[in-house]
Amino acid sequence: MSTADPTTSPGPASQGGPVSQAGKTRNLGDVLQEFAQHRWVMQQELQKVIVGQDEVIEQVFAAIFTRGHCLLEGVPGLAKTLMVSTLARILDLGFKRIQFTPDLMPSDITGTNVLDEDEHGRRSFRFVEGPLFTNILLADEINRTPPKTQAALLQAMQEREVTVGQTTYELPNPFFTIATQNPIEQEGTYPLPEAQLDRFMFNIKVDYPTKDEEEKILTATTRGEKPEVNKVLSAKAILNVQRLVTSVAVSEYVIKYAAALVRATRPKDDSAPDFVKELVDWGAGPRAGQFLIQGGKAIAAMDGRFSVAVEDIQKIALPVLRHRVAANFQAQAEGMTTEDIIARLLKHVPQPEIPKFS
Repeated sequence: MSTADPTTSPGPASQGGPVSQAGKTRNLGDVLQEFAQHRWVMQQELQKVIVGQDEVIEQVFAAIFTRGHCLLEGVPGLAKTLMVSTLARILDLGFKRIQFTPDLMPSDITGTNVLDEDEHGRRSFRFVEGPLFTNILLADEINRTPPKTQAALLQAMQEREVTVGQTTYELPNPFFTIATQNPIEQEGTYPLPEAQLDRFMFNIKVDYPTKDEEEKILTATTRGEKPEVNKVLSAKAILNVQRLVTSVAVSEYVIKYAAALVRATRPKDDSAPDFVKELVDWGAGPRAGQFLIQGGKAIAAMDGRFSVAVEDIQKIALPVLRHRVAANFQAQAEGMTTEDIIARLLKHVPQPEIPKFS
C-alpha cells in the first residue's frame, strides 16, 4: 500500500465549502469519512505488531493529528518503544530514538558546531544536526537525564526550533515527541517538574495486557516471524490532516463544559467542589482546556464526525488532566489517586443543557 493523502488543505471546507482533489469536488463530510477510513487502516497496520492497547493507540493518534506531544508511562516490557517505532513506519516519517542517560548533554540531542578546514586551509564552523532533527522523536526514559538536557528537549517541543550559539534552526514539520518514563523506579532519576510536564498534551498510562492479549503476544512473538507493515500517510498528508482536524466545529456548550471541567480542578475556584478543595493542592491551567478541545476535535474527526461532543471531552479528560492536577497528602492518606479525583470530577461537573429546537 502506498502512502495516501486523504485531503488537500481543508481551508474552504471549514466554512462548509468544497475541497478539491484530483479534479473532484468534495464536501467536508466526504473528507472526514475518508480520513476516518485511513485512521482505521493505520490502527489495523499497527495492530499487526501491537496486541491490544486500543485506548493508548487512539490517544497517540489524537496527539499526532493535533501537533501534540505524549508522555507514555508504564513498566518495562509493555512495547512502548515498539509501538512508537512501528507508528513511524506506518506514517512514512523520519524517526529517531534517544536513550536518555545521566551523562547525556544538551548538545548530544540538539547538535553542535564542528570546525571544518577546506583544501585552502580556511577554517569555518559547520553545524551538525543532532537527533532532534526528525519527524517523530522517541525520548526513551526521559526522567533518567539531568534537567539541563530535559530543558533542551522541552524547549524544542514548545518552540519547534533549536538555538545553537547565535543561530536558530527550525525543526522539521511535522515534529512530535513521544517520551517514555518508568514510574516504578525513582533511584538515579530526575523527575520532570510540573511546568515541564505541562508541555505534554497527554500523559498516557500503558497498562498490562489482558489474559487473552498476553496469550496472543506470546503466540505471535515466539514464532520468529516479523510482520511487515504498510505505509499509510505521508508527511504532507499528516500536515493536511492537522488542518482538517482544526476545521471540526466546537459548539459553545462544549466550550463551556471544557472550561467548567478545568476550573473545577482548582481548589481556590468558586466552582470547585468540596472534595477538590480538600484533596488537591493546585489544578490545571488554561492549556488543559486548549488540549481538551483539540483532543476532542481529533476524536470526532477520527470517527468521521463534523463536531465535538461532550463525550469526546470526557473520553480524553484523564490523559489531559492526570499530570496537571496535584493531589495532596490528605488524598494520599485516604488512598485517593489523581485518576480517582478526575473520575469523581467527571461525575460531578454537570453536562451543559443544550436547547432542543422544535
